[in-house]
Amino acid sequence: MHPVTTAHYLWLSAALLLIGTIGVLTRRNIVIILMSIELILNAVTINLIAFSKYLGQAHGQVFAIFVITVAVAEAAVGLGILIALFRNKETILADEVDLLKW
Repeated sequence: MHPVTTAHYLWLSAALLLIGTIGVLTRRNIVIILMSIELILNAVTINLIAFSKYLGQAHGQVFAIFVITVAVAEAAVGLGILIALFRNKETILADEVDLLKW
């Protein structure tokens, strides 16, 4: 049985970052875009914790807590905006939201 190394964590983080980036760039549904942003933030968190473990310091874990806090706040604000948009426009497609246009 092979031990889990830092490289494994970095590959997992790269895969999550790739999936999240593709989701943000190609999807039209705002819920999917928010979930993709969460995947990107999770990739950052995995990187921080992997390097924290590799270096033997707790700095990365502290920053990971901050990233998780930002992710929670982003999800709460994003879902609040999404509910407000759905009540006004009755759609959650990013292409059909044009509230800032004159």
